[in-house]
Amino acid sequence: MTDAPHATPVTDQAAYAQAVQTAVDAAAAYYGAGDSSLDDDAYDRLVRGIAAYEEAHPDDVLPDSPTGKVAGGAVIGDIPHTTPMLSLDNVFSVEGLAAWVAGFERRLDRPVAAWSVEPKLDGLAVSARYRGGRLVQLVTRGDGTAGEEVSHAIGAILGLPAELSEPVTVEIRGEVLMTSAQFEAANVTRVEHEGVPFSNPRSGAAGTLRARERTYRVELTFFGYGALPLPPDDASDLATRLRELPHSEIMQVVAGLGVQTTAATPVAGIVCTTVEQVQARVEEIAALRAELPFGIDGIVIKADLAADQEQGGFSSRAPRWAIAYKLPAVEKITRLVDVEWNVGRTGIIAPRAVLEPVHLDGSTVTYATLHNPADITRRGLMLGDHVTVYKAGDVIPRVEAPVVHLRTGEEKVIDFPSECPRCGGEIDASQQRWRCARGRACHAVASVSYAVGRDQLDIETLGETRIVQLIDAGLISDFADLFTLTRDQVLTLDRMGPTSTDNMLAAIDQAKAKPLNKVFCALGIRGTGRSMSRRIARHFGSMEAIRAAGVEDFQQVEGIGPERAAILIEELDELVPLVDKLVAAGVNLTEPGFVEATAVPADQEDGSVTAPPLTGMSVVVTGSMTGALAELTRTEMNELIERAGGKASSSVSARTSLLVAGEKAGSKKDKATKLGVRIATPEEFADLVQDLIS
Repeated sequence: MTDAPHATPVTDQAAYAQAVQTAVDAAAAYYGAGDSSLDDDAYDRLVRGIAAYEEAHPDDVLPDSPTGKVAGGAVIGDIPHTTPMLSLDNVFSVEGLAAWVAGFERRLDRPVAAWSVEPKLDGLAVSARYRGGRLVQLVTRGDGTAGEEVSHAIGAILGLPAELSEPVTVEIRGEVLMTSAQFEAANVTRVEHEGVPFSNPRSGAAGTLRARERTYRVELTFFGYGALPLPPDDASDLATRLRELPHSEIMQVVAGLGVQTTAATPVAGIVCTTVEQVQARVEEIAALRAELPFGIDGIVIKADLAADQEQGGFSSRAPRWAIAYKLPAVEKITRLVDVEWNVGRTGIIAPRAVLEPVHLDGSTVTYATLHNPADITRRGLMLGDHVTVYKAGDVIPRVEAPVVHLRTGEEKVIDFPSECPRCGGEIDASQQRWRCARGRACHAVASVSYAVGRDQLDIETLGETRIVQLIDAGLISDFADLFTLTRDQVLTLDRMGPTSTDNMLAAIDQAKAKPLNKVFCALGIRGTGRSMSRRIARHFGSMEAIRAAGVEDFQQVEGIGPERAAILIEELDELVPLVDKLVAAGVNLTEPGFVEATAVPADQEDGSVTAPPLTGMSVVVTGSMTGALAELTRTEMNELIERAGGKASSSVSARTSLLVAGEKAGSKKDKATKLGVRIATPEEFADLVQDLIS
């Protein structure tokens, strides 16, 4: 978690006036069509700079200033809200959250009994008004007091039913957004009809929600986050319950009425009773952000009980009983400077965006993926475009779309290669992902270097220089050829004497006995790193079984869906000659300790089966290992956990079953202690898995 973002410096009255105008224009565009020239982070920094100037120069404050106003003062729509739809104040760090909680509890003069923690969805807040169970009016948040009517969208938003499961009168509040899949589909449709893609999911949702006369359909999604009586003085049983129930129970009512909530997602709202639990859930949601099919830009923490909310009250723009823990920006606007075409080890020709450097999610981003030529065409990208760049967690940054309204007319068409950028050979453009017609042979050095790497076959004596020698001499074309090299062949190479030759051949011979998961990883199939290769090898047990597997068989392996299964089968078909060479060379293609699922080993006197010691457990390793584990690398520790039936993880959460804490364990041990996670020393863990330690 990071501290609050820095403010954009505002040095004098003229700069202040310009900053206010820029912020007002940006807010109007953002809450209007969603096409602001500023990304969220830039806007937040600008407003903080304005606020800092106003604090130092209170007599200079302009009436249009966005500070202290809902939606930055952008007035959109004239439909009054039954109850104001306010914004949320923000914190940016664990320390800021703790300080806010302490301040709120001082205001109450007592501890808060329960906190509700849920994701802050990155969409448009709307009010859905139901009468007798039928959705009769849909209104945007606008300036918090009044919004724009968008009732024409009724019946066209997933998760927001036109009719509830009960004939009640109620106002449901929530967020309209585009999921990642909906955004991709929307841009395909939009380019076909208008030639202009949406710059990001939020602008797509904003533009679509307000569009009244489009000739095509774009799908949206709704998640409810609250409910209140309609009108406010309603005396019905439901209205009474909504005024008295805790927020968490109100959300159960909302879901029970048939409205979609985040309850079925990995970031479902939960109730916490301590600040430590709140912080742990914040970190869990933040860690899941990159995997979600929809955007979030923070986590909302609110007092769960109605009495606490009532006593907490409201400021002019936000409830005092709720706060938004803002996450680092994962989306910014920068300029597309160039496109590079790189050839991977499998022959895939991958375009890479060269960007004006931009600070994003804790790092400076200069390059981003563009996937393939069809992706460039679909997004309508041009050199010189302002583009939206997205990054979350450890995910490689990607270019989402151009910000079309910022074009100047000087942008240029992106040229696609007519021949392989690496070898000059023909390009196979029959699939969306272009490929050199020579396949892996185009980039044999990279392919073989990967195969002999530490996490694959681990042949230390084979550096890139030696691999280049072997390929240039015509002795190998892929890593399978290594296992048929003769002493006489190797001795013909420069600087290869008898001793170095014998050492290299001995290392290659040792690699022949590596387990199947290492050999499979060496194949370099897309989407199969060392962890996935271990899962595949442990599931099938032999290369023969893997080659015979179909799409449904591969989907039985954790983490493999239909799309990845199809890729696996496609690439395994391409690798038939390579695998045949491995078989002929006598390379081990079985996984040690594999027990076929249909076999029932009776290892107890009564015929019962003993499950692996870590079955169903999520295990985290931290610090330096000692004792019997002292020589194991972190990768080897993770492999040991998986052989013992567990799942290796890198971060501690409430779902962690066991932390193996070595010397200098640090913050992970502290967090595990707070969460009540079981902690074991390396020696205790070694005793637990002693039968698996070689």
